[in-house]
Amino acid sequence: MSTSNTSIVRIGLDDTDHPEFGCTTHSFHDLLSNLTTIPSVIVLERMLVRLWPYASRRTRGNGALSATLEIPSESKIQFIDSCAEWFDSLLSEISHYPEISNSATPALLISFDQAPPKWYWETVRGEVNLVDRESEIRSSGVTIFSHPDNWGMVGASAAISWEPGINHSWELIAWREDSKIGSRRAVSKDSVFEMSKLFPETFLNRDPTADKGIIAPRTPCPVLYGIRGSSKDAVESANSWLQHKNSTEKCLDWASHKTNQLSDDHLPGPMSGTVITSPEVLKGAHASLKVISGGKGETLVAFSEGGPVNKLLRQLSPGDRISWMGLISPDRSIHLERLRIESASPRISSRPRCCGKSMRSKGRNQPLFCLRCGNKESKIWLSDNWSPVGVPSIDGWVQPPPSQRRHLSMPLEHGIPA
Repeated sequence: MSTSNTSIVRIGLDDTDHPEFGCTTHSFHDLLSNLTTIPSVIVLERMLVRLWPYASRRTRGNGALSATLEIPSESKIQFIDSCAEWFDSLLSEISHYPEISNSATPALLISFDQAPPKWYWETVRGEVNLVDRESEIRSSGVTIFSHPDNWGMVGASAAISWEPGINHSWELIAWREDSKIGSRRAVSKDSVFEMSKLFPETFLNRDPTADKGIIAPRTPCPVLYGIRGSSKDAVESANSWLQHKNSTEKCLDWASHKTNQLSDDHLPGPMSGTVITSPEVLKGAHASLKVISGGKGETLVAFSEGGPVNKLLRQLSPGDRISWMGLISPDRSIHLERLRIESASPRISSRPRCCGKSMRSKGRNQPLFCLRCGNKESKIWLSDNWSPVGVPSIDGWVQPPPSQRRHLSMPLEHGIPA
């Protein structure tokens, strides 16, 4: 809480990375390291905010950074000047990056007041109109440093307006020595598996379905690894243990971030409906079908990478009642992240039997008959209750394997959709 001698300020940064260079987390860490050389400037909290997965200008990790700092009231001008100097240096650096369609277009925002929460919710749940958002930011009194293209304003504004809810989590990010960027990361699978057992409050460290660790990225960026967990102490304790392992590459530095990962903030609540078409399996084993929900038709899509979600969708039949959670994609189809069958329509199991054998049909609109005794029956089919085969679930819900889940998606192990 600020006093007459101190001020609380929130700063946000986004869009500093290029597919082949840099990382916004690393740039932000450098900025904070620079700002804390100002006497009595204290970083109170760092935040990592993941954004709408389908954003047309999404960055490599689709995340923006923010921090809350306490500064001496008399240092405001020095603080802003330091931000300006750092940002100018950043623009000079990225000017040497190869020019491509999604080159870095960073923005740094500084706010001494609470930013509108809608900036976050609009950015985590849909596409944001840059012109409208820029106008709102400029009229809000926020101090702006931006690349001429201004795209970084969208993520940076979302980051400074996020107020962590009950489902927030933590991620510790460790960065590499500059000389090692681009080389293979030394983070052994066995160490990651052992860390998961020793520090159960950490999560999504490994994908048991693929027998691999998933904390280290594969891109040529400064990040060595990221450890996710339910508390700051959990991720920092795990990091300390991992850094003492001889098989682990030593990091240059690290920092813990409060994050909206695993919050499900990008999704509306569970939806339900009735299947009205058989699944259509496309090239690559992707599958889709149509449902009727709330009086209108919807198309549900499950990609092959979704594992159990894809497998369950492909076993559905017209008449099944299901529930799901998923993202509405730009083409208005729903890309599933979780799926559950509530009640199954009966599946035909066999024809009636007579004299130890299945009865036969003489053709359309003809009764069934027995080849041995000639007995005739109305043309009916026996059915039975059905349940999906080979699909592991939690309370009936299925989800993709860990390595295929979105950063924002809450694992079923952490909470069943209500």
